[in-house]
Amino acid sequence: MQYGTIPGVERPVSRILFGTATPILFNAFRSVYGEAPDFPQRLNAAFDLLDTMYALGINAFDCADHYGEEPLGEWLEARGLHDKCVILTKGAHHNRWRKRVTDFDILYDCHNSLAKLKTSHIQLYLLHRDDPQVPVGPIMETLNRLHAEGKIGVFGASNWTMERMMEANEYAYKHGLVPFTVSSPNFGLANQLDDPWGGGCVTISGPQNRTVRAWYRDNHIPIMAYSALGRGFFSGAFRHDQPEKAAALLDQAARKGYDYPENYERLRRCEILAQEMGVSVSQIAMAWIFNQPGLEVYALSGATSKAHMQANIDAADIRLTPRQCEWLDLEQENC
Repeated sequence: MQYGTIPGVERPVSRILFGTATPILFNAFRSVYGEAPDFPQRLNAAFDLLDTMYALGINAFDCADHYGEEPLGEWLEARGLHDKCVILTKGAHHNRWRKRVTDFDILYDCHNSLAKLKTSHIQLYLLHRDDPQVPVGPIMETLNRLHAEGKIGVFGASNWTMERMMEANEYAYKHGLVPFTVSSPNFGLANQLDDPWGGGCVTISGPQNRTVRAWYRDNHIPIMAYSALGRGFFSGAFRHDQPEKAAALLDQAARKGYDYPENYERLRRCEILAQEMGVSVSQIAMAWIFNQPGLEVYALSGATSKAHMQANIDAADIRLTPRQCEWLDLEQENC
């Protein structure tokens, strides 16, 4: 396992974060705590999965105020691992009635997250969505209040555009506040050509976002990349010439976000390079994000199979040349 250093986080952070938005963890707390007859079995299954990931060297876990926090908090307390692991959680997600990027919602979600995670401090705290109609000032003031109180450490945004992050940080610098220093956009070899879920998903993938990635590089902003494998597009479960099989296997969000001809060409090129290097298609796609010059990338992975997660971990050690990376991303005709 490779580890990175994020300024403001007191311990090394595994390059692969286990994403807790998986059925095993999600279903553990679907019903009211303790009421489901099979609740102990559900919780044990969640613990077993988290034990497996931790044994692989993963010490960082991705969750949010509406998924993963309850079983993760129970597990961290039961195993005595709060001082050995890094928590990344998110708040201020919109709901069906309204957008929720307000001082009230940020405070509400953060305090609930602290309780569910059974901790007094969250190492990495992100705003899950943005509302461009809300001024950045009150947002940064609220996050700085939580930071000053020791409830959150490093903070930033998920699904915020570069422009809004720049605006927020300019406000912070002008008012002597702590700025955003971490971000979680969609980032991977599969170019996200439509918003998978709606509600303002933001990607920095694809040649069209080269300038955005340069901003991340120049400002040394760590990238916590979600959907790094295109929600299964690069799983290896289908080939580039099997779009019908892909449509049957991919979920609706993956089809909406990634099921396009240009990504099948990327998949074809992954297949060629994987065969040449003796690795899997998914490992080539995962290696691609770790071989972007100057970018500090961490991958959020929800793989629940020990073998699949180990393959992701091993992919971080695969070296690709800049030309190979450009070829995979359709920026070069020849490898």
